[in-house]
Amino acid sequence: MLNNRPAPIYFHFLERISLNHRTELKSFIQSLFKKEGKQLGSLHYIFCSDKYLLEINKQYLAHDYYTDIITFDLSETSGVISGEVYISTDRVRDNAQNFNATFTLELHRVIFHGALHLCGYRDKTKKETMLMRQKEDHYLGAYRK
Repeated sequence: MLNNRPAPIYFHFLERISLNHRTELKSFIQSLFKKEGKQLGSLHYIFCSDKYLLEINKQYLAHDYYTDIITFDLSETSGVISGEVYISTDRVRDNAQNFNATFTLELHRVIFHGALHLCGYRDKTKKETMLMRQKEDHYLGAYRK
């Protein structure tokens, strides 16, 4: 929070999906940053297709493969996090099916995953991935209560 006002969190839909309880979700994302000891400046979630995210992956990361999420830290002020989180709704749908989860549950997992990346968590090594999954599970459980 800046000046005791909620940090702006925006949801942009390049693909149509159902995302209910947006106000509550935004408040929960705010609390996630606070619990992680981070100050949030602004955050944009962009829900897009596999094709759209593949182009971003190629252009900015030189990766030629599909992914469910790409997170960009756009922070300009020290100690204040701002970013963009691109989420492929196609990958989320496929992952939900592969993991025998609902689309909504998997979507929330990926939304929290992006926030956790901005908080400094990584998932390149086995140890990092385990910690990231524990954090995702923790926040999913807290959000669903």
